[in-house]
Amino acid sequence: MHIAWPWEQKHTRIGRRRFFWYLAIGIGTLAVSALLFFYFSPQTAVRLREDLSFAREPSAALAFAYGEQHLDADNADEYDINRAQYFFMKAAQLDPSTPYLFHELARIAFLRGNLTHALALIDVQISLYGDTEPNSYYVRGLIEGYMGNYDAAITDYTHFLTFDSQDWAAMNDDAWVLLKAGKFQQAADITAKGLTLFPENPWLLNSRATALYELGNYSQALAVEQRASMYVGSVSQAAWLHSYPGNDPENASAGIASFTAAVAENMHRMELAVASSTVQSK
Repeated sequence: MHIAWPWEQKHTRIGRRRFFWYLAIGIGTLAVSALLFFYFSPQTAVRLREDLSFAREPSAALAFAYGEQHLDADNADEYDINRAQYFFMKAAQLDPSTPYLFHELARIAFLRGNLTHALALIDVQISLYGDTEPNSYYVRGLIEGYMGNYDAAITDYTHFLTFDSQDWAAMNDDAWVLLKAGKFQQAADITAKGLTLFPENPWLLNSRATALYELGNYSQALAVEQRASMYVGSVSQAAWLHSYPGNDPENASAGIASFTAAVAENMHRMELAVASSTVQSK
């Protein structure tokens, strides 16, 4: 039995055109659907939604919220420093008085290695908000430390710790600049204080061991570094990101491996120092 195709029926020319038109629409729809499915990742879909939402109702608050979302290292799927900067700049255009705006722009500049620009941005933040947003002193201390302005960094870390005296990352970073400045006893003191609160923290243990080593207390330094070696293996990605806030979460594994290797190297150096001092004392 023959089944007539549309173009074989009455009005053959019109039927044929309609058939191919519907066929083309169907194929086109399938092709677009396949393209959207295979080409656009979930992240791209989220960003398309953000762009459409922001275009429809642009506001500094919405731009800042999107910027924060893309700078949140705990949300690895959406972390994107370029995207974060884009929205923070949009917020700056709409309302430069948005709280924490220059703080976040300074963090991005720091992560990019633009230290002079980062310092200028965090100075603006502090001039606008001062002690009402004390985390900015922490960020400025970090920037100053990497610039080699150790005394200024120490001042800012000390000031920040008056607001949050139990922030172990700030205590450890304070110890880092104290070590860089050659203030080994002060570094030993601040890490000792931190370890009373966080006795298994490998960062504080490593910094304290370094301070003790520089003070010539090799045996004590080795004992502390051995404890750091015990706990460094249990460092989680979340802990690493807390110690290095804003860093790309994809770098967490490499960062943990680098820290683990540094602890092992320090311990070996301290073992050699203990052995050498033992031989010399005989």
